[in-house]
Amino acid sequence: MDFSQQYLDATLFVSLLSVWVLVGLFFYLNHYTKRNYFAVWTVAWLFYALWLTAGLTLSKILSDDVVFIIRQCCVAVSAVFLLWGTARFLSLPARQSLFGLFMLFLMSWTIAGTKVFSIKKEALQIQLPVFILIGLSSVFAAVSFYRVRKKMPFVGAGMLALGFFLWGVYLGSYPFSEHDRNLYFAGFLVASVLQLFIAVSMIVLVLEEARYNAEQIQLEMSRIRSEKEELQLKILTVEEESRALYDRVRMSEGIQKAYDELRHTQDAVVRQERLRAIGQMASGVAHDINNALSPVLGYSELLLTTMTELPEKAREYLQTINQSANDIAQIISRMREFYRSSSNTEKFSKVHLNHIVREVVKLTRPRWRDVSQREGVSIDIQCQLEVNLPALLSDPSELREALTNIVFNSIDAMPQGGVITIVTRSVPVADNSGKPTHLCLELRDTGIGMDEKVRERCFEPFFSTKTKTGGSGLGLAMVYGFMQRQNGSIKIDSIPGSGTTIRLLFPILRKNPADTASAIKTVARRSLRILCIDDEETIRQILKDSLTSFKHHVTVAADGNEGLTLFDKASRNQHPFDAVITDLGMPGIDGLHVAKIVKKNHPHVPVIMLTGWGTMMKQDHEDVSEVDALLGKPPRIKELNELLLRLTTPKSQLSLPLPARPQ
Repeated sequence: MDFSQQYLDATLFVSLLSVWVLVGLFFYLNHYTKRNYFAVWTVAWLFYALWLTAGLTLSKILSDDVVFIIRQCCVAVSAVFLLWGTARFLSLPARQSLFGLFMLFLMSWTIAGTKVFSIKKEALQIQLPVFILIGLSSVFAAVSFYRVRKKMPFVGAGMLALGFFLWGVYLGSYPFSEHDRNLYFAGFLVASVLQLFIAVSMIVLVLEEARYNAEQIQLEMSRIRSEKEELQLKILTVEEESRALYDRVRMSEGIQKAYDELRHTQDAVVRQERLRAIGQMASGVAHDINNALSPVLGYSELLLTTMTELPEKAREYLQTINQSANDIAQIISRMREFYRSSSNTEKFSKVHLNHIVREVVKLTRPRWRDVSQREGVSIDIQCQLEVNLPALLSDPSELREALTNIVFNSIDAMPQGGVITIVTRSVPVADNSGKPTHLCLELRDTGIGMDEKVRERCFEPFFSTKTKTGGSGLGLAMVYGFMQRQNGSIKIDSIPGSGTTIRLLFPILRKNPADTASAIKTVARRSLRILCIDDEETIRQILKDSLTSFKHHVTVAADGNEGLTLFDKASRNQHPFDAVITDLGMPGIDGLHVAKIVKKNHPHVPVIMLTGWGTMMKQDHEDVSEVDALLGKPPRIKELNELLLRLTTPKSQLSLPLPARPQ
């Protein structure tokens, strides 16, 4: 095939134009992406453009030797910069000096070869090593991009691998095609196509890489956004309080006074909001915990009541289980005390302090003796208890919990072992008569002690020096709240390295509380027909088993619809129920609706609402006026039985009136 000169000139012009397009494109990418490998590629294609331009213009004004050297140097520099940019793009470990030496070698070979060989006769010997080397460098770039394609799902990497491989073949064959006029100019047309193909492939790869990085960034932003939202929820309440305080400061005439108030109340606001969050969480889990605790408390009480022939050891175990279950129930009922004020209607009873101390020493024995000995540590508890101490008006389960927390703190403060001493005595406080006015419970340990900074903050909720070992910072905060409700006081003396002493002062009970049970005449034990409605199968079963042991006839229903159906059927058959026990939250008809319907048709039938929210509903003054009594779970079977007998007994037969309905 013999092409015309116009066609060959057009081919060379198209190739030159495509190269300058590449130069402009890579300059644009370097300007807007700020990636230095685009600058290197821009230089590479610029020298390639100079190689083509030199062949068109310099041959008319310079000698053939000079033009040959300039063109060979341009194509060598272009190939090296192209290889250098590829290495930077692929993050291949290579020193810049190696590329400089490679470039220097190619240029030195060209200049030296020109001096040794004749360009017209032996140009192939000069060009061939140069073009083979730069062709191999392009093949190396193709292999590198192929490896990228194997690792990452980038189509552009595969296109570049093909483009650089063909470009290497073109460069390697160029010295041979240069001696054939038609192949020489046709090669420039092929080169222009390959140049545009490489440019498009590079753009595709950059876009794919940007998309991949954007997806990864989006995933990371989603994770950070979730963490941010959680953090915002935690600080939202504190921000509202702080904003309110700021408004007060801004509107107040005494700016300095308001500022001092803000500074002193800031810690209290944060502490109160933290406690409120825990209390709100407690409200959500208390119902489920009470339901799960009901069988433990109910069946242990039933066994202790009905199984009179139990071995002494088994009875002791059951009493421990029953006592622990009662304590857990009391803890659940007090969970919202983290954020509510103490009530004047706290249910306290007469407590013997020495008896509580002995119980706590026994209950905590596995922790201070067994676990410590297994770890090679010796801890001993010594009791110095004053005999014939006056009675204390308190909540026994709260008192046990408070003393247990203090004992556990002392154990944690003695990692190398030591001695804990518990002392009880009666002391006069602010009384000139010298008579004892308070009971003192003192606990001393030989542990590591506390410095002044820790001692001042030890009552703060969530402040703990044991966060790495799982400390929550709530133990002493709960003890402090308990002493506040007792109208007592707590004092801590501690020196680093010399142990800690904690003193609890309780006011002595001067008048014994009236024994309400003794003021009520013993009601006759009789059999009742009772309807129990609860959506929890375990609660229905424990109520049926327990009340049946008191000779009652118990019918159970799984929801409000079934319960009302059984109630109506019994009334029509002239065998009405004497009392109804219902849960609050049930599918379909809830407990309040059941109570309203029963009271509407049979107002004389007492309705008892037994719910895991019982104590909290009383504290929040929720409207339960349709029921005769409101009890919390887990149920105390003896109390429930006595309540049933009182509610179904005419008032004239009771020496004390029944408790008023909850309003």
